[in-house]
Parts: sequence; C-alpha cells; structure tokens
Amino acid sequence: MLTPRRFSALPRRTFLKNSAALALLGSSRGLAAAVPASAAPTYEALQRIMDAPVLDLTSVKAPVTVASIELLRNGKNFLVRARSTDGVEAITVPNPASMAKAFPLFLDWTAPQFLNKDARLIESLQWDAYRAGSNYKMQGLLFWVAMMAVEQALLELMGKTAQRAMADFFGGARRREIPVYYASGNRGNSPEAEIAFLEKLVGSSGVRALKFRLGGRMSRNADSLPGRTEKLIPLVRKTFGDAMTLYADANSSYDVSEAIRIGRIMEAQRYAFYEEPCEFDDLWSTQQVAAALSIPIAMGEQEFSLHRWRWCIAHRAMDIVQPDLHYGGGFIRATKVARMAAAAGMDLVPHMSGGGLGHLDVVQFAAFTPNMGPFQEFKGDATIPVSCATSSLKCENGSVRCPTGPGFGVTVDPDFVRQAQVVKLR
Repeated sequence: MLTPRRFSALPRRTFLKNSAALALLGSSRGLAAAVPASAAPTYEALQRIMDAPVLDLTSVKAPVTVASIELLRNGKNFLVRARSTDGVEAITVPNPASMAKAFPLFLDWTAPQFLNKDARLIESLQWDAYRAGSNYKMQGLLFWVAMMAVEQALLELMGKTAQRAMADFFGGARRREIPVYYASGNRGNSPEAEIAFLEKLVGSSGVRALKFRLGGRMSRNADSLPGRTEKLIPLVRKTFGDAMTLYADANSSYDVSEAIRIGRIMEAQRYAFYEEPCEFDDLWSTQQVAAALSIPIAMGEQEFSLHRWRWCIAHRAMDIVQPDLHYGGGFIRATKVARMAAAAGMDLVPHMSGGGLGHLDVVQFAAFTPNMGPFQEFKGDATIPVSCATSSLKCENGSVRCPTGPGFGVTVDPDFVRQAQVVKLR
C-alpha cells in the first residue's frame, strides 16, 4: 500500500513571461514528481499527449461486436445494458442525476453510433460519434455524460469478454488500496452543526482527510450564512487537529479579491487545497487566485473540453486537477488529462459524481493512474445493490479496496436489473 502524502504548499511559481510563445510551463510546487522549469513540457508536447491513444487492448484478441445498447431505469437509478454478438452482456451504472437529463442524447445521439461496431475501436468511434450528425454542436456536460455511459458499457463488455480487469486496459493497476476523504455536501448550516455532521461522517471510518463547503455556491461573494465561512475554517482545524488533512470547496462562490481573502484564512489554518474559488468557467480569475496564494488551488469538475484542460495545465490555472469521470466524458478522456497533468508535475484528485457507483469509478481510476493525490473523494456507499468478490466497496481503515474482477469487478443485483424498465424516447 502506498503511503498517502499531503500536498505541499511551497511558494508560487513564476508566471509565464511569454504566453504567446507558450514555451515552458511555470515551475511546480512539488504536487507530483516536481518538473523543473527547464524540463517542463511545451504546449505542443501537451497536444501530442492529448492526441495519443490511451487504451491497451492487446488482451482482447477478437472483435467485440456491439449487438445492442439499452438504457434501463429502476427508480432514480439508471443502468446501461450492452450485449455483443457473441452473447456477452455488460451491466454498468451511469451517473443518475445527470442521466435523468442526458438520456435523450444517449438514446438518439451517442449510443446508436456504436452499434454493430467493434468495441476495440472505441477511441476512434468516440471521435466518429462526436462528429456524426454535427453532434459536436451539442458539446457540453450532458453530451459527455451520455458518451461516458457508452464508454463504461463497452469497457465492461471488453473486460468480460477477455476476462481482464479494467485497469489492464490502462497500463495495469498500480495500487489496490485507495485512501479516501469524506466530503460533506452541506451548505447553509451553522458552523457548530457542520462540525457535528463531520464528526458523525468520520465516525470510526479511519479517514485521515475531510472536505466541506464554503461560501454560498455561485453566490457572487455572499456567504450561505453571515460569517459562516470565516468561523468554520478555523473551527474544523481546531476540532480535528493537525493530523487531519483538510480541504474546502467554494463551488464558484467568489470573485478574485474575495477568493484571495478566504484563501489567506485557509493558509493560516494549513489547509491542503482550496477547490473552485471562482466561477468554474472563469479560468482566468482562478489563475489569478492560484498565482496569489500558496495553498494549492483545485479545479475542473465541470470541465469537458480537452483543449481547455490543455490551456489550464499549460498556464497553471490550478495546482490540483479535478476531472469528473462522468461530466468530462469518461475514463479515456480523464486519462488524457491525467497524462498532461503528469507531464507538468501535477496531481489528480477527481471530482466524484454522487449516486450510482460514483465512488467505485473513482477507485478504479485511482488504481491505474500514476499521479493521483494522497486521498480520493468518497461520499458513502453505493446507492444500488451490487456484489463484489474482491472488495467490500466500503471505507475501511480510511481506504476503499479496488475490485480485481473482470471489467469493473462488480455485479449489479440481477433482481434489480429485472425490475428495471427499458427507457425509450417515444
């Protein structure tokens, strides 16, 4: 098991002096393997990483022809059922809240593009699906949620066909025990009430890291309660002590000056990262905050453009890279982001979409990705019934064990699948 490390908070890097030339990245602060400025990747090198194939499918010896892809619904939860012409079946779990809005895109725009195709060609098929019928004009979070749902199903289908764990398609597992942090979704309760909630959340789990929410969420500097943020930041540190790694998420609450003011309070309390201080699509304001503070800035949960990821990494708009596996389009695209980040000496701490099997997706990604941060997000147990022969899928002693079986390594309860209804547009 790897020993978790804290993010360091060394002085800020020097900004790029010639952004037009984009010759070199600024120096890192030791967030992964430090990359000296003289050895930092060029913008063109990041482009090559972005364009390079990701998957190693040498273990899938014969074509895996996709016979069908269905969307099922059981209550608030969705399932994707894919079958190959060889009779192999895969059941996977997309993000429930997003799929409730994205399902027309899935049924009409993405899934049909993969039928009767060899799943081993998934990377080129994704590009074909992006272009088909001008689908790219619909690019956005919901489009990539739909694309991720297809990708999950085809990875599972190939994993079951070849009897290989998903990590084998991404270079192999590097770790199985994944240290996690608990994340509170509360905002607007009193500082004292949040402390009580966090203590209950931690319980006897053994977690060594916590995250809670600041500000008012897209609130243009308004707090959810007057003075809550300023009181809560030191109170959490006092309650849990120096042994607990602390993170806080502003969810796009602040402009630059207010974000910096709040960040200074966090720095004084030795917080390990500050998530999304400015509006999530205002990359330039976040970059200014990152330049002004020594606390690492985390960002990216709602980013779906690989080109903007390249810009953020090249210009050091953040220190900790946070793609969401569902919102950003899947494991393949997140791996491209991870590899660009690694070239710049940056760690990943993916955002975890809640519901379904969100925490399992993050654990699987962390198992094969080299430049993961010390703790990964965890929001509790699965919301659908699954079984796993190689993992409890629960947080035990501060970690979750990644399944080792074929594909994602879990089986959705057959009764739950039988009770699900096929989703149709008409």
